[in-house]
Amino acid sequence: MKDVSFTAKQREVTALVGPSGGGKTTVSRLAARFWDINRGKITVGGMDVSRIDPETLLSLYSIVFQDVTLFDNTILENIRIGNKDVTDEQVIAAAKLANVDEFAEKLPDGWHTNIGENGCELSGGERQRISIARAFLKNAPIILLDEATASLDVENETLIQTALSRLIADKTVLVIAHRMRTVAGADKIVVLSDGTVAEEGSPKDLEEKKGVYAHMVKLQTESQNWKLA
Repeated sequence: MKDVSFTAKQREVTALVGPSGGGKTTVSRLAARFWDINRGKITVGGMDVSRIDPETLLSLYSIVFQDVTLFDNTILENIRIGNKDVTDEQVIAAAKLANVDEFAEKLPDGWHTNIGENGCELSGGERQRISIARAFLKNAPIILLDEATASLDVENETLIQTALSRLIADKTVLVIAHRMRTVAGADKIVVLSDGTVAEEGSPKDLEEKKGVYAHMVKLQTESQNWKLA
C-alpha cells in the first residue's frame, strides 16, 4: 500500500470497497495495529496509534471480522469474552440484540449448550451472531466490520444485517464491504485499488462520477440478474 490517506469521521459509517487484493483488509488491520506501518501515521481521536498502549487501543474497538474465533465452551461464555465483568442477564441482553436467542433457546441446554471446538456445532450465521453479541457487550466507540454476510443464506443474512444495524447506531464505523448494495447507506465510501485510494465520496457522488465504484455497482447489479437459459 502507498500514499493511502483518508479520515473516518466520528459517528459516521466509512465503507472500504474495491477489488480483491486492493488493500481493504490491510487498512482495517492497521487501524487496530494488528500490523505496524513502515512510514506515515495512523491516528485515533488525534492520537498516534503507535504511541497508545496496545490494550488501551484495543479497548476502543469492537471487531466483527469474517473469521470468528470461538472456544469449546457454552454460548454464554463465548459471548462473555466481550466483557468479563458482566452478569448472565447482561450477556443474554447483548445476545438478544444480536439475534442469538433465535437459535440458542432452541438448543438442548439453551444458553449453556457447549458449542464444540471453534464452534463446530454451529452454522456460519450462528457463529457470526455470537461475534456481534460480543461487540454489543463490549460497547466500544469504534466498530471495525468485515462485512460477513456474503456467503450466508437469505434468512441468516437478514438476521445479521438487522443485528449490525443495531450495533453501529451512534458509533464510528469502518466497514469492509463486498456487496455494493450494503454500502448504499454509508456516509462515505473509500475505493481502494492496487493499494491506493482510487476515489472517495458519498455513494451518490461516486455513482455520478461514473468511476470505479459506479462500475462495481453496475457489475454486481448485472450479476444478480443472471439466469440460466
